[in-house]
Amino acid sequence: MTVSKKLIMTTACGENMKIGFVVNPIAGMGGRVGLKGTDGVYEEALERGAEPVAKDRASRALRSMNGGHLWITAGGFMGEELLKKHFPEDDIEVFQPPRDIGETTAEHTSDMAKEFVERSVDIIVFCGGDGTARDIFEVVETDIPLLGIPSGVKMYSGVFGINPEASAELFNMFVSGEAGIDTVEIMDLDEDRYRKGEWEIKLHGEAKTVYEPHYIQMGKQSYRSIAEDDLKYDLARYIIEEMEHFPEHLFILGPGSTTAEVQKVLGVEYTLLGVDILKGKQVVALDVSEKEILDEAKGSGGVKIAVSVIGNQGFFLGRGNQQISPKVVRLAGINNIYIMATPTKLKRLSMIRADTGDTELNEKIREKGYMRVLQGFREYKLVPVQA
Repeated sequence: MTVSKKLIMTTACGENMKIGFVVNPIAGMGGRVGLKGTDGVYEEALERGAEPVAKDRASRALRSMNGGHLWITAGGFMGEELLKKHFPEDDIEVFQPPRDIGETTAEHTSDMAKEFVERSVDIIVFCGGDGTARDIFEVVETDIPLLGIPSGVKMYSGVFGINPEASAELFNMFVSGEAGIDTVEIMDLDEDRYRKGEWEIKLHGEAKTVYEPHYIQMGKQSYRSIAEDDLKYDLARYIIEEMEHFPEHLFILGPGSTTAEVQKVLGVEYTLLGVDILKGKQVVALDVSEKEILDEAKGSGGVKIAVSVIGNQGFFLGRGNQQISPKVVRLAGINNIYIMATPTKLKRLSMIRADTGDTELNEKIREKGYMRVLQGFREYKLVPVQA
């Protein structure tokens, strides 16, 4: 994400603004069940026991958003149902009929975006992930700002608040004229290739969004160099040493090349983009879901979690590793999380972030103020944490 130093201040501020609002009701359902997304696999997600998460996350944002505006939305799960719980019915205009949750499609989102453009809304607020952002962006070719309430499995685009409450704060700053507008990247990961362990992120273009650096997330940035590989090796050696000290504990390893280095050094199998379980330096299970983690944890000597930090964003929980759910974190305990990041990556971060989807757990993480980040062999750095 490229952010200009000089921000354009909002001009369409005040009462009675027109707000386009849409919810992708199936966004994020594939996360905890290990599907790495929900695009094209909604039925499989249901079979694995997935439950909707977008409704709750949208509600968390709406309850903190200022009223006094006209909300333009679709019926049922895609907007109307939630808006009527938070705003007067006279402030809501519905132009699409309600549908069952499993019947909603990207085409319905695109049709809503077209209506938003025709109605010249002042801002489009949506709840979903990168796929939803892409569907809206491909229609909206104007300067209408996009503001995302994060609910997907993966969110690399720069239009999302760091959590639902942050999205609400950005919205309030926009309608009051206190926030800036800037250009950010719309990016999406190919979910079919992602499930096969291939990482291909496509840049779809640049969109306008509400910008305030403490509330908006940056785009993901990758780091690759020989020196970086050496640093990852040192991190891996420390985690392996911990496995030797706690042979009866399950070690839950999150996605990414940093955590995968542990299994590479051990010479065992790994899934680059999934969550794996090890015990006694041996693989217990690969590419697991939340349920599989909880089942394997029964009767174990304890649980420890190793996750890496997303470059340029700072997230260590809640982006691409939803299988490590609030239940799993509570089972392990916050102090049993190894947050891994090389010094190169840490230099670009002012803080680390968590968006677990559980407000109580987020508060406990936030109360810590700082968390230890493993940046070398037996070398930690205290870093401010935001949740």
